[in-house]
Amino acid sequence: MDWDKLRIFHAVADAGSLTHAGDTLHLSQSAVSRQIRALEESLNTTLFHRHARGLILTEQGELLFDATSAMSKRLDTAAARIRDSEEEVFGDLRVTTTIGFGSLWLAPRLDKLYEKYPDLRIDLMLEEKVLDLPMREADVAIRMKEPSQADLIRKKLMSVRMRLYATPEYVSQTGAIETVEDLRDHRLICQNPSSAQVSAGAQLVQNLTSVSSPTMLTVNNYYGVLQAIRHNLGVGVLPDYLTEDFPDLIRVLPEIESSEVPVYLAYPEELRHSQRIHAFRDFVQDEIIAHRKRLKTERTS
Repeated sequence: MDWDKLRIFHAVADAGSLTHAGDTLHLSQSAVSRQIRALEESLNTTLFHRHARGLILTEQGELLFDATSAMSKRLDTAAARIRDSEEEVFGDLRVTTTIGFGSLWLAPRLDKLYEKYPDLRIDLMLEEKVLDLPMREADVAIRMKEPSQADLIRKKLMSVRMRLYATPEYVSQTGAIETVEDLRDHRLICQNPSSAQVSAGAQLVQNLTSVSSPTMLTVNNYYGVLQAIRHNLGVGVLPDYLTEDFPDLIRVLPEIESSEVPVYLAYPEELRHSQRIHAFRDFVQDEIIAHRKRLKTERTS
C-alpha cells in the first residue's frame, strides 16, 4: 500500500475536507482528490461519503482511519525518541524495580534527577514481577539479579546483603541479642515466604527459623518490614542499602547475613542512544558511588 496515499488519506479524514487537507499538505485540492481516488481504486472500496458540507468516512474509511491514526502515533513516538537521542533530556521514562528498592532507595533520591532534568516525566512501576523490556513493558529496569535476555544492555550497579536490624529502643527494652538462639525470645519480621523475593533473603529467613523458631511477623514487601521494625515490633530482615537513610536502625548479630544479591540496571538494545536512559543510568550510578563514599567515611571516622 502506498505510504504517500495513506498520509494524504489520513490528513483528509482528519480535516474532513480536501481543501483543508491540501493546505496542511501544501498540495492543490485536485492533487489531493486524485490521490484519494487512486487509493479507493487500489482498495476497491469507497472511503468517503461526499456531500455539500464536506466529507464523511464510510465504514471502510473508519477502519482505515483507525489504522492510520495508530501509525501516526507510533511515528510521532519514534520521532520523539530520535530527537531524544540527539537533543536534551525530556519526555517519558518508564522505570521498573522492586517495591523495596523503588520505595526505600530510588524514590527518595529522584529529586536530584528532576532538579537536573525538569522536563523528564518518570513513570515508576514498583512490583516484584519482572517486566519484559524487549516487549517495551518498561524502558529501564533495576533488578535484583542479572537479566537473562540476550537483547538487553546490562550493568552491575552494586551488591546487596540481607541483614538483621532493630531499633536501639527495642534492644534496650528487651536486652542484648548475642546468639541466634536468643531470637527465640523475639519476634522475627521478614518478607512472607510465599511472596516474590530474592532467594538469598528467603534462604536467610529459612536458616534463622530452623535454628531459633521465633515468633514471626511476615509482610509482602520490605517497606512494611521496615515500618514494623521502626515501631519496635521485633528484629527484622532488611537489605543493607537502608543503613544510610535510616540511621535509627542498629545491626543485630553482625556475623549473620545473606549471600550477595547482585543489582543490575538493564534496558533494551534499541534504546542504546536514548538520552533519557543515559541520564537515568548516570544518576543512579552517581548516587551509588556517593552512597559508598559516605558509608566508607562513616566506618573510618
